[in-house]
Amino acid sequence: MRRYGKHTDADDIRQRPNRKGSRPRTNIRPKHEDAVEGMVLTVDRGRLTCLVEDRTVMAMKARELGRKAAVVGDRVSLVGDLSGEKDTLARIVRIGERSSVLRRTADDDDPYERVVVANADQLAIVTALADPEPRPRLIDRCLVAAYDGGLDPFLVLTKSDLAPPEKLLELYGDLDIPYVVVNREELYDGGAADRVREYLGDRVTAFVGHSGVGKTTLVNALVPEERRRLTGHVNAVTGRGRHTTTSALALPLDKVDGWVIDTPGVRSFGLHHVDPSRVIHAFPDLEPGTEECPRACSHDEPDCALDAWVAEGHADPARLYSLRRLLATRERREGD
Repeated sequence: MRRYGKHTDADDIRQRPNRKGSRPRTNIRPKHEDAVEGMVLTVDRGRLTCLVEDRTVMAMKARELGRKAAVVGDRVSLVGDLSGEKDTLARIVRIGERSSVLRRTADDDDPYERVVVANADQLAIVTALADPEPRPRLIDRCLVAAYDGGLDPFLVLTKSDLAPPEKLLELYGDLDIPYVVVNREELYDGGAADRVREYLGDRVTAFVGHSGVGKTTLVNALVPEERRRLTGHVNAVTGRGRHTTTSALALPLDKVDGWVIDTPGVRSFGLHHVDPSRVIHAFPDLEPGTEECPRACSHDEPDCALDAWVAEGHADPARLYSLRRLLATRERREGD
């Protein structure tokens, strides 16, 4: 057995390797003062494509962010290889504060909340007037999610050559929601894109809609240089379209400044996460009337002060009806 004396050579001393790494653990985290700002364009299996200045960079989330996830539209800070060259990877070390959030759950009974898009200014709800048939309950749910998340909604009604829009528009006339009506031919010749584009300048707009309504076709017309695979044919038996957008994707607009975010076609829009008390903020003409409401008033109960407020002539009764219809969507299934 080898013994060491007082004057052993340091090179002779055997050191036991540290299985958890060679550096000691610390709670001090780097400040990343050299981080560069970017915007998340799409997310795919843990890899995030980000726009950094005028180039796209592939990145992953830094471990120090924990379970906090970045989504399309997020403003992030990145370090590492920001060249954007093939097989390079940067790290997202900070996620900026969000100005708005579009969220949904798989169902009203599902507590898991999914953030679809961050920092969008408005929500374009794309609905076909026929093939597939319009689903007003789904539209109502998208409106509630928009109001709750701080987005301005507007309607895009497609396939007007198959059915007239008046009946559907009557349901939303009292909400003062902007709308555009287009037909199939206009989706391909650019006329629809030009009319929709008038609402998109200098804004970030998320597009949502049921599968098969022409949403991605419209986005392709708005962003021709970033064409994506066109939508599949609608199933003649079920009336449902096949999904062609598998993850949200942010694209720069053509002809005007602004962004569109194409989202996957939805079959349901759960509202488990929505606090009904926030929906009233989308009705500024009714909101002052809630000052006399009882605590935690749902605005759809016998003691609600809004009934007296409207009866006194402060607001249109149709507006109160619209508010309560939207609030009730959380309690109703979409097919009811």
